[in-house]
Amino acid sequence: MISSEMMKEIDRCRQALDITAAGRDAALVCGGDPGIYAMAGLVFELAREMNHAGKIEIIPGLAAVNSCAARLGAPLMHDFCAISLSDLLTPMELIEKRLIAAAEADFVTAIYNPKSKRRTSQISLAQDIFLRYRAPETPVGIVTAASRADESIIIARLDTMASQEITMRSLVIIGNSQTRTWDGLMVTPRGYQQKYGF
Repeated sequence: MISSEMMKEIDRCRQALDITAAGRDAALVCGGDPGIYAMAGLVFELAREMNHAGKIEIIPGLAAVNSCAARLGAPLMHDFCAISLSDLLTPMELIEKRLIAAAEADFVTAIYNPKSKRRTSQISLAQDIFLRYRAPETPVGIVTAASRADESIIIARLDTMASQEITMRSLVIIGNSQTRTWDGLMVTPRGYQQKYGF
C-alpha cells in the first residue's frame, strides 16, 4: 500500500499506471466517487499522455451529493447541478459564471469544496449570487462528514448560509424556488401535485 498527501494526485496516478505497465494490478483509492471531482479523469488523461495500453476499470463509489441528499431528505427530486468552489484547477471567473447560470435557471445546486482554511470568501460570493435569484428563506442543507462519526447536518436559510459552520468536508445543497422544509428535512417537489392534484 502506497499513500500520499493531498496535492499529490498526479504522482499517485502516474505511480499506479507505472505499476500496471509493469504487468501488475493496482487499485487507486480516493474518497467519494472517483468520477466526480476525483481522480478517474486524471488517470485517463495521464494514460493517454503515457500511451498506456493496460485496461483501466473505474469502480463507482457513493457520490457525496447522494449521501448528503439522503441525510437531508429529498432535496434532489428535480433538476440539479453540482459546482465546485475550488479555484485550484478552475478560474474563479468561470466558477462565478456557473453559479450565476445555476441560480438563474432555478437548479437545486450542490456545492462541493465550499470553504477551506485558505478559501473563505467563495461561499459568501455564492450566497450573494443566489440571493439575486432566490428568496432569503430558501432552504439550504449543509452536511459535513456524511455517514462518519463526526457527521453534522444543518438546515439553514439562504440568507444565513455563509455564516454556518462549513468546511472542506462539507457539501452544501441550495434548494430551488420550490424546495421546502418539512419535519426537519428538505424536500424539492417533482411536480406530482400540479399534475395529479393530490
